[in-house]
Amino acid sequence: MSEAPARTPVDLFQFLDSLGIVHKTLDHQPVFTVAESAALRDAIPGGHTKNLFLKDKKDQFFLLTVDENATVDLKTVHTLVGGASKFSFGKPEKLMEYLGVIPGAVTAFGVLNDVGQNVTIVLDEELMKNDIINCHPLSNDATTSIGRDDLIRFVEATGHKANVLKVTT
Repeated sequence: MSEAPARTPVDLFQFLDSLGIVHKTLDHQPVFTVAESAALRDAIPGGHTKNLFLKDKKDQFFLLTVDENATVDLKTVHTLVGGASKFSFGKPEKLMEYLGVIPGAVTAFGVLNDVGQNVTIVLDEELMKNDIINCHPLSNDATTSIGRDDLIRFVEATGHKANVLKVTT
């Protein structure tokens, strides 16, 4: 049985609309790092995200969505989120297979593609203090703004648990 093709930003927007979730997207040049996206801050208010696609030694996968300036201790964060060992970064092939995105476009919205529930998503408590959260809409040439509570609703509507935990230092 083959995997379904990765969903597109249009599919994401239709899914958000079907849930009655208000969202706003700003198109921009592709950005691959937090540093590259810093120029967009004035045009896009709210909390901006950094996303870490991680795995443990048992091949359990985790997506940590944190504030762009936050620090995550990769040596100990597994103890906070239920990992079996220290984390390493997930391979690009698994990132595409499970979340349907490439490195540089990792996003909380990627769980829309994780129909097999292979990835545990963790939203950092500090990030979730923002009223508006900004994420790539499955590609890194745009930023989609969504309300904090709507992000949780979105994650849960994909069949994932929205784990809100303090994972940053």
